[in-house]
Amino acid sequence: IETALSYQQTESLKAIVKGEPYTTMPKDLYIPPDALEIFLETFQGPLDLLLYLIKRQNIDILDIPIADITRQYMEYVEVMRENNFELAAEYLVMAAMLAEIKSCMLLPRHTNEEGEEEDPRAELVRRLQEYECYRQAAEELDTLPRRGRDTFAVTIDAPYVTIQRPVPQVELQELLMAFQDVLNRAELAASHHIQQEPLSIRERMLSILSALRTDKFVPFAAFFKLSEGRMGLVVTFIAVLELFKDSAIEVVQSKPFAPIYIKPSQMTEDN
Repeated sequence: IETALSYQQTESLKAIVKGEPYTTMPKDLYIPPDALEIFLETFQGPLDLLLYLIKRQNIDILDIPIADITRQYMEYVEVMRENNFELAAEYLVMAAMLAEIKSCMLLPRHTNEEGEEEDPRAELVRRLQEYECYRQAAEELDTLPRRGRDTFAVTIDAPYVTIQRPVPQVELQELLMAFQDVLNRAELAASHHIQQEPLSIRERMLSILSALRTDKFVPFAAFFKLSEGRMGLVVTFIAVLELFKDSAIEVVQSKPFAPIYIKPSQMTEDN
């Protein structure tokens, strides 16, 4: 008996508001006509609706049965007109196009220059194929990660950090060791160049003896050429000293501070 009573109460229960059951509808309850709407399918436009009807019945898009598709299309348009007339208005243009194609299918077809009959559905098929390509591309793009939907940018302000770099304490001994290391590396990179001396003492000695053979007395200053620079003057002076050391020449001066002359020695003249 309790089970039967519970079943009857459940059947008569209309709603539960704030924990209180209601078995009868309130007399002053008002429900707006558009309080509840159910959308079975949503489409982006007339071409989307046509493509849906074709795919649902596995119809070849190149061979569309215009009569059946037009009938199904108009049924959907009638439902839309009952709910939202402005939304259905853009579908009426396509309905007129379907009606035109249907009437052209009933009439004799025109032939083109090549003798082939023109298909009134060709333009509609082209638009459907083009729309299908764009819709497929849009669906592939929608699967890609989108910022603000799948990923979100995060900005975090890093705390201000003061970095203190201590000044290194360098001793004098460390500076000397570093400088010694630089000198060692410079010696490794240095190269030794060997070149012939531009002025030779032996050659200068021979040139002095040759000059003394022509003139018996030659002034001492005549053997020095200022154009040769300091190096040439030193080489000439050393050559004179070497000849004087070997007794190959004699140095003659008549009086103090008088000009100095050089002449070959008696042994050189005999040779």
